[in-house]
Amino acid sequence: MLTDDLIFLSRVAGTARALGLSVKQARSPAAVLELAGREAPAALILDLHHNGLDLPALLAALPVRPRVIAYGSHVEAETLRAARKAGCDLVLPRSEFVARLESDLPAWLA
Repeated sequence: MLTDDLIFLSRVAGTARALGLSVKQARSPAAVLELAGREAPAALILDLHHNGLDLPALLAALPVRPRVIAYGSHVEAETLRAARKAGCDLVLPRSEFVARLESDLPAWLA
């Protein structure tokens, strides 16, 4: 999960743990690539508002292409559209991501 929001990461990781799943944090796009190079992730969860994120470049640089779930502010519709265009498999407003987290996380990480 690419995020520097520790509180939100805790929520996602805690939900994953309760479901018997694991979420690892990457605090930068470079850290995402490093983690993905060591082990093929089932999915990559991206905060679209992460500082310094060049989404097309990150997706192109991944050694193995996992499912990509991205979330961002509902008021920044252009950012959400750009993520879809860049090739994210699922793009959600943050509120919908949170609403679907517990029920859909197992499928997202499958």
